[in-house]
Amino acid sequence: MAMNFPDKSKRLRERIKLALPVRVRCRESKGYEWVELSRLLDVTPFGARFTLAHATERGRLLHLTLPMPRQLRCFDHVEDQYLVWALVRHIKQHFSADITDAARRQQQQQQQQQGAAVRFEVGVAFTGKHPPASYIADPSTLYVVDALAPGSNLWSVREDDKAADGASARSQETRLGMAINVLVEVFDEAGEIRSSEQTVTENISRHGAAVWTTLEVERGRFVRLTSLEHGLSLIAAVRAQRKGPDGIPRLHLEFIDREWPLEGIE
Repeated sequence: MAMNFPDKSKRLRERIKLALPVRVRCRESKGYEWVELSRLLDVTPFGARFTLAHATERGRLLHLTLPMPRQLRCFDHVEDQYLVWALVRHIKQHFSADITDAARRQQQQQQQQQGAAVRFEVGVAFTGKHPPASYIADPSTLYVVDALAPGSNLWSVREDDKAADGASARSQETRLGMAINVLVEVFDEAGEIRSSEQTVTENISRHGAAVWTTLEVERGRFVRLTSLEHGLSLIAAVRAQRKGPDGIPRLHLEFIDREWPLEGIE
């Protein structure tokens, strides 16, 4: 059956609702990757939206495989599948479209308090057939959109300078040296909890924390940090793993989905 698409000028601007299957592959670190099958929410020649059970963050590169309509492709017009690299531009918690605002708030509160499974809505920009060389060296590198590549609808990317600046700013951010009881959970390739440990924070700020843990988690991976005492559960990216002068290993975490509210504990 023929598929009708808007003319080119509109097509470049408007999202087309197509629930196409998409295979998403992510290398969180040099030694760890996952693959998830999902469906598009909508698509343009520039990018797409879909949902994921796996956590990711803005600035990460994902590899997509999907039966993209040939009218929307920038390359590989005769191939059955469109294999394209994509940059995460937006990510937020996903809820069903027919859920009421009250039910949405209740569900979000339950997820935060109980550490329940969360699904994410991800918006990506298509960047081309090959990843940058720096990604091959370090798949946890964060990128930003630079400009549309001349003669195509693909975005060029560059390394995110603000990521390094942000790390410096976070290191200078006021951290409270306090032991908050937390549960650290590590996800497996299927997005399920692989391992967990009850521990305490060494210090904490609105944007991150250092926690003592014996869990082996590489830089670039994602974990969930839950505090039953504060009724809060956050997704965090592992920015560093080190041993302190006391010989105890620590994970340095950056919260990616929300801030930790320090009101009442400062």
